[in-house]
Amino acid sequence: MIKRPESLPDRPATAANDPLSDVLRSIHFTRALYYTVDAAGPWPAIQVPPGVELAPGLGAHTRTVLSYHVIVAGGCWTGLEAPDGGGALRPVALERGDVVVYPRGDAYFLTQDLATPPAGTADAGAIRGLLAGVADGSIPASFSRGPADAERTTFVCGFLGTDAPPFNPLLEALPRMLVVRQATGRLGRLVELALAEVEGAGSASVRERLSESMFIETVRSHLALGAPGWIDGLGDPIVGRALSLIHSAPTEPWTTASLAREAGASRSTFAERFSRLVGQPPMRYLAGWRMRLAADRLSQAEATVAEAAHDAGYESEAAFSRAFKKATGVTPGAWRNSHRARAGER
Repeated sequence: MIKRPESLPDRPATAANDPLSDVLRSIHFTRALYYTVDAAGPWPAIQVPPGVELAPGLGAHTRTVLSYHVIVAGGCWTGLEAPDGGGALRPVALERGDVVVYPRGDAYFLTQDLATPPAGTADAGAIRGLLAGVADGSIPASFSRGPADAERTTFVCGFLGTDAPPFNPLLEALPRMLVVRQATGRLGRLVELALAEVEGAGSASVRERLSESMFIETVRSHLALGAPGWIDGLGDPIVGRALSLIHSAPTEPWTTASLAREAGASRSTFAERFSRLVGQPPMRYLAGWRMRLAADRLSQAEATVAEAAHDAGYESEAAFSRAFKKATGVTPGAWRNSHRARAGER
């Protein structure tokens, strides 16, 4: 371990020392796409299964799928499916200009009228086939249904595959479904670009980048409204200082006491404040972030398990391997080999 100095100097919140940017960068997208749907007249309810069931549609290395929808014209309702299949949860009305995101990969529905709720179960195979077809270009990225003179509902539908790495405090702090009303500014301009870039040379690459950007900008717009949770900690002078220290010097042998001292608070005050705002104790957060960095290290060419273990604050590779498998479901070696295989496919 690197020896920690007696006192660390104040650090400005630069791009290299910005926990929010760190966490946004740590959302690794394996594939991203969007398509537009222009539906006229009454249209059947749409059911989307959990993201883990859609993962094969966006590549072998995708472990779950996050999604979002932009309402370009018309309106509809959306809600989360109950985990036990007991019906819909929290239906919300969406209007023109609204963006809805399902950041944890929950099952959900979209319907024109709550009086005709979704029936049966989502057809995961059909949606996987649709995503795979849009991704490889065999299915057009724009759909139009119904008579031209009927009232229309137009969506931009985005799907993003991720490798589900361990510990992302931002995604964990977000609600299961978040809505940004009347997208304007950067997000509104991205939506305009999305509508203009459905077809044409190089459009698949453009759609991938735009899909990622729309997702991230929607999350940023949500946070700008003062969303509670992890983001509260960033704005707190004491907890924010500690988070900056953890993210700028993650391999330091931090303790709750040393972080409290650097943040200018007593140990008890700091521990209570950090846990209340961030949602977990400081040492658990530190351990989770180190595991996240270890996963990143294993994604790099020629990285060793020993190096990743060091990034996670472990001196024993065996202990690190056990902890990594518990966090990700696979061993460090399997994680590394999977990412190397993906890099070879690019």
